[in-house]
Amino acid sequence: MTRTSRLWRSLAVAGAASLVLAACGGDDEPSGDESPGAGGDGDQATSEEPLRLGTLLPETGNLAFLGPPEFAGVDLAIQEINEGGGVLGHDVEVTHTDSSDASNSAVTQQSTDSLLNEGVAAIIGAASSGVSFTVLDRIVQDETIMFSPANTSPDFTTYEDDGLYFRTAPSDVLQGQVLGDTILGDGHANVAIMNLDDSYGNGLAQYLSETITSGGGTVAAQIVYDPQASNYTSEVGQVAAAAPDAIALIGFEETVTIIPELVTQGIGPQTIPLYFVDGNLSNYGDQLPPGTLDGNKGTLPGAETGADFQERMLQIDPELQDFSYGPESYDATMLLALAAIQAESVESRDIADNLIAVSRDGTECSGFQECADLLADGEDIDYQGMSGPVEFTDAGDPETATIGVYQYGPDNTYTNLEYIERTMSE
Repeated sequence: MTRTSRLWRSLAVAGAASLVLAACGGDDEPSGDESPGAGGDGDQATSEEPLRLGTLLPETGNLAFLGPPEFAGVDLAIQEINEGGGVLGHDVEVTHTDSSDASNSAVTQQSTDSLLNEGVAAIIGAASSGVSFTVLDRIVQDETIMFSPANTSPDFTTYEDDGLYFRTAPSDVLQGQVLGDTILGDGHANVAIMNLDDSYGNGLAQYLSETITSGGGTVAAQIVYDPQASNYTSEVGQVAAAAPDAIALIGFEETVTIIPELVTQGIGPQTIPLYFVDGNLSNYGDQLPPGTLDGNKGTLPGAETGADFQERMLQIDPELQDFSYGPESYDATMLLALAAIQAESVESRDIADNLIAVSRDGTECSGFQECADLLADGEDIDYQGMSGPVEFTDAGDPETATIGVYQYGPDNTYTNLEYIERTMSE
């Protein structure tokens, strides 16, 4: 991926109808001869405009269950940034929009256009890899950063994005390895894979398949399905005919339709173990009969979310049911703010050119206040995130990632079994 020199741009900022939300900072702006921001011993530069961010995250569609923790992660970070003095003399501002899903591209395009017309420096999103691919070229053409907290498709690593695409979620190369090792480690050697037909589903299925076969197992069948289908009778029938000893289901919300069909055809989770991935590892609760998922497992990228961080997120959204990709959303927002401070600019290209630098090879720090103080004192920093160390490769991917392995209980909700750290090959 090429990283070019700065290209200046001038975009009109939308007016009062733009739904810009200023997060919880002070009302008074410091004057240019004061030392605003992090409060370190050194002076922090100021900018004429605030750092404006946008989100392109799922409020509707088949990943809507991921929206609440992702929005909460962004809002928590902005609250803490603004309480810590903001960025370059201003509170950070954010506009939230709906990404919907890949089947509703009109919503995605409308949200993207509204954010670009507003002149945001970065768009945080999308959650779905398939959705991101539909708008990434448009965002890059506009010289704006796209920063996803949840895209995992391996295809982003080599995508021609002019150095403007970043993500805090790891490539599915790593999740596929951990999921495959977990299945083999549980003693299963003949695995059927059901995956939705998009870049995420096909990519994760590929790396899962490679891990299973290289580990001595066999792929009994790989069934690719349409996530918009009205039923999955045929696809589940093909899985049953393959007689697997385990099933990996790579999907989104259609999972709640597929599982009852697995039960109907005699290969439900209490008969043949079912393994989930980040797209469908959810607390299903009473969406399924009690005990349906008891003992079944799944994987989810991300380090352990401590009780303190969960409590802070619940203060933002008391109705959160889980925290998937909330830490990654928080880290994406923090990194954008810190890169803007280091760049002494709220322009997209300047921020992009500093994102790798603030993520690695400096003085380790965590939280906005500590990191901003170091920057104000002229220090190079190495931001330590809530989702992990977040040290970027030149491609804008996390170099090292933590993948959690989880297991369901009788109430169809999951708890962690272990965290496994993996590093991308350079």
